[in-house]
Amino acid sequence: MMKALLLADLHGNYDHIDQLLATEPDCLFIAGDITHLGPVTDISTLTKRLSLPVLAVPGNCDPRESLACLDDSDAVCLHGSSITIGSVTIAGIGGSNPTPFDTPFECSEEEIGSTLESLLKRMQKNRINILISHAPPFGILDEVSPDVHVGSVSIKKHLNAFDVVCCAHIHEQRGVVKEGNTWVVNPGPASEGYGAIIMIPDEDGEITIDLISTPQEAVQDN
Repeated sequence: MMKALLLADLHGNYDHIDQLLATEPDCLFIAGDITHLGPVTDISTLTKRLSLPVLAVPGNCDPRESLACLDDSDAVCLHGSSITIGSVTIAGIGGSNPTPFDTPFECSEEEIGSTLESLLKRMQKNRINILISHAPPFGILDEVSPDVHVGSVSIKKHLNAFDVVCCAHIHEQRGVVKEGNTWVVNPGPASEGYGAIIMIPDEDGEITIDLISTPQEAVQDN
């Protein structure tokens, strides 16, 4: 059993991390917006204080230089790449589709689509496949107002390739939903003490996802 702590939308506020890590996860997934428009050196400062494996992608509020910073840090940068741990493959895509705010790491849908297609050709298809993405898939945990969806259509197109999609970006859309055979989870902003625990079975058991907050109180079970 692998116990992963999923955090996102830290925006440079790391005050709640120690409490969230008190859940004693085996590894940490970070789904972007580690900083708030920089500085990227905050990323290496953060990863140096963590004593567990960290798999991360940058968000739209992280400068593009954060890719190099993640590569040089103690974390594994998963943007456009994947890693296999036993029977689990974890892939990633950072940044977001375009926003009205002209943030540092925005990508066209064409760029997101080509990155995902290249990634899927190269990654090892495994018993369990997980995507860590800052942007949500279109139509899932992506409403900014009633019937206004801002997720990525390219991520939605490739949703079925994954058993779990870990996303963020829309702070108000914290939740866990199942679309077909794929779990989609937005842990909520870690800057406010929110996260999620993903329990990944070794063999034929079910994936379970719990939303958590500080102090550790499970607020939803799936």
